[in-house]
Amino acid sequence: MAEESDQERTEEPTSKRLSDARKKGQVPRSRELNTLVLLLTGSAAVFALGGSLTQSLWQIMEGDFRLERRDLFDPTAPLAHLSRDLLAAGEVLLPFLGLAVLAALAAPMMLGGWNFSSENLLPKLEKLDPLKGLARMVSVQALAEVVKSVLKFLLIGFVTGELLMTYFDDLMALGRIPLLPAVNETVHLLITFMFWLCASLGLIAVLDVPFQLWSYKRRLKMTRQEVKDEMREIEGKPEVKSRIRSLQMELARRRMMDEVPKADVIVTNPTHYAVALKYDQASMKAPRVVAKGADLVAAQIRTLALGAGVPLVSAPPLARALYASTELGCEIPAGLYFAVAQVLAYVYQLKAARVYGGDIPTPPTEFKIPEEFLSRSNGA
Repeated sequence: MAEESDQERTEEPTSKRLSDARKKGQVPRSRELNTLVLLLTGSAAVFALGGSLTQSLWQIMEGDFRLERRDLFDPTAPLAHLSRDLLAAGEVLLPFLGLAVLAALAAPMMLGGWNFSSENLLPKLEKLDPLKGLARMVSVQALAEVVKSVLKFLLIGFVTGELLMTYFDDLMALGRIPLLPAVNETVHLLITFMFWLCASLGLIAVLDVPFQLWSYKRRLKMTRQEVKDEMREIEGKPEVKSRIRSLQMELARRRMMDEVPKADVIVTNPTHYAVALKYDQASMKAPRVVAKGADLVAAQIRTLALGAGVPLVSAPPLARALYASTELGCEIPAGLYFAVAQVLAYVYQLKAARVYGGDIPTPPTEFKIPEEFLSRSNGA
C-alpha cells in the first residue's frame, strides 16, 4: 500500500516540469476565452465602424444597380464590376478583418502566454493507439468539455430565444421601412444581440478559465519518486557532488597556501594549529587571518612559512583562539587585538634586528586572552 501511495500524483509540479511542459507546447488554454475575445472585438468593431461600413457597402450596392446601357451589351462588364466591387469591399472590410486577426493572435496569449513548440508539428504514433484514445474520451477533461458544451448550448439558446422574443416586433418592422434605415437598424440590433451573447459567453469563460488552470496543474502533478529523480538529476549524484566538494576544498586550500609566504607571522600551537596573520596599516583596520589549519594542514603551513622565511611564534592559547573565532580572510576580533599586537611587535623587532643588527628579541610567552575566547578555543 505504501508503494501505491508513493506512486500517486500528489506533488505540485516543479518549475522544471512546468518549463519542460511549455517546451512541449503544453500550456493552459481556454477556447471559451478565445471565443469571447473574438466576439468582443467583433462587437467593438461593428460598434465603431458600423456606420461607415454600412454607408460604404450601400454605395457599392447602389453603384451595381446603376448600370449604363453599354454595360448591358458588354460581356466583360460583369467581371469588371465584380473585380471593382471586391476591391472596394476589401478596402472597407480591411480594418474589421485586421482587428479580428489581432484578436485571434492575442486571445490565446491571455492565458498561458505566447508559446511556440516545434514538437507539436512532429507526428506522434501514440495518438493512433485506440486504448489511449478511449482513455482520453472517458477522462475528466473530456467529461468537463461535454458538460461545458451542453451548458453553453443551453445558455446561448436561452439568451437567443429571449432576444428573439424581446425584439420580435423590431425584426418584423424591418421589412416595412426603407432599405438604408433598415440596414442601420439591423446593425443596431446586431450590436445588441452580440452584446448579450458576449455576456453569456463571459459567464462561461469565467468558469472555464479557473477550471483550465486547475486541470493543467492536475495533469502535470508528480509522484514523490518523480520529484526525487528530478532533484537528483538537477543536483547530481551524491558521489559526483562529493567529488565536486572535494575539488572545491582542494582549490580553496591551494589558494590559502599561496597566501602563507605573504603573511607577517604564523601563530602555532605549536603542532596542532597554525594561523597565518597579515597586517597592512594602509589598507587594513586590524590584522587578518590569511591561512589557518589543524594537524596536517598546520604542518604544511609551517613548512611553507619556514621556506619563505616567515616567523613562527609559539602561542598555544592565542593560536587556538584565533583558529576558533576568526574565519579565513576575516579580521581578528577586537578581544584579541592586545595579544596579536604583542606578537606583531615581536615580529617587527625581529625583522629590525635581522636587518640592522642587534640583540634578538625574546618572543612573548604571556598572552592576555579574554575568557570568552578561551572557552571557545577549548572546543576547537
